[in-house]
Amino acid sequence: MLKQNHKIRGRIIENRIVFQPMEGCDCNDDGSPSGLTVEKYLTEAKSGAGIIWMEASAVCPEGRTNTRQMMLTEENLDSFKELVNLIHQTAAETTGVKPILILQLTHSGRQSIKPMIAYRNPVYEERKPMSDNNIVTDEYLDTIPEMYYSAALLAEKAGFDGVDVKSCHGYLIQELLSAFSRPGHYGGNYENRTRLYKNCMRAAKDAVGDRLLLCARIGVSDMVPYPNGFGTTPDGELDLSESDRLIGELMDVGMEFLNVTVGNPYYNPHINRPFRRGAYTPPETPQQGLSRFEYIERHIKQLYPALPVVGSGLSYYRKDLIEQAERLISSGVCDFVGFGRASLAYPMLWRDYLDGCFDVKKCCVACSRCTELMRANQVSGCAVFNSYYRNLYEKTFNKN
Repeated sequence: MLKQNHKIRGRIIENRIVFQPMEGCDCNDDGSPSGLTVEKYLTEAKSGAGIIWMEASAVCPEGRTNTRQMMLTEENLDSFKELVNLIHQTAAETTGVKPILILQLTHSGRQSIKPMIAYRNPVYEERKPMSDNNIVTDEYLDTIPEMYYSAALLAEKAGFDGVDVKSCHGYLIQELLSAFSRPGHYGGNYENRTRLYKNCMRAAKDAVGDRLLLCARIGVSDMVPYPNGFGTTPDGELDLSESDRLIGELMDVGMEFLNVTVGNPYYNPHINRPFRRGAYTPPETPQQGLSRFEYIERHIKQLYPALPVVGSGLSYYRKDLIEQAERLISSGVCDFVGFGRASLAYPMLWRDYLDGCFDVKKCCVACSRCTELMRANQVSGCAVFNSYYRNLYEKTFNKN
């Protein structure tokens, strides 16, 4: 099943392997790809993956998490065109696969350099206090769909095959989904809380029409208790009723490809990235987290069987990575399998598997060091198997 292609509106996705958006925090100050950025994506181009879902690109300067976050602009458009061309050229020369390239569009909101929040969230602010001055106005939110329109147009000019209007992991659009206490026309009831997301999706659709794939990486549940999280009960359990409704409405707007995630890596990283070693002991086993992913993805496929769904959370499986991925596809849990941390640690995993030399010793060990580098305001990559990031990790944390 993993080897099977998938056709969508005249495009052929050559297999079911997706390399997930993993921020490297390594772009130039103007948002253009640096040497490290280019190196990462040219390595992924050699992998044979059917989809390379590229990292978050900010739709405006104030929406960047740091000064090294990717941001496609009119001024740096040529550098993105060059990267896209290099990816296709490298893939053609090494594997013959033409990967589908999707650019993820985002506004970082609470995680922006100067935090811009939807409402005062006491759960998140236990760790990172805010003030009312950080709350974005309705007037500012009214301007954001135009940013997504412009960014989507630029993505088409750069040569991407699709754009992802991102809503997950506590960033601005996602945080508005749980803005139960916010007044005005972006808070309170369901229609208000989902208004910005649907308007941004419409804007991207208006920009690219049917020429590009319109995608969404959605956090279907923050796993933060209501009323401070989306898709969750007051007890902190899953409640997918609004998530189900939202997915259907986004499909009506034009969304045609769903990449599923859950949780907030700034608050409960074990939810969306089950780990073996990390900064704390999770309140659940990794197997519980993996089962949650599977339950959610199967639920969505049963509700919307025609919607292509990318499954997440697979990096933990390590030696059973491909077998578990095959099981999920063949049993109808999802249509594509996404590899995030695994793609950083072992970018040749799929190609090696096809060549009969898959090496479990190269697989992600789920140690969270790539995230530790990011949180330490460093460029991010695999600090176990990549010597550049391993040396950086040792220097940053004074490891010998």
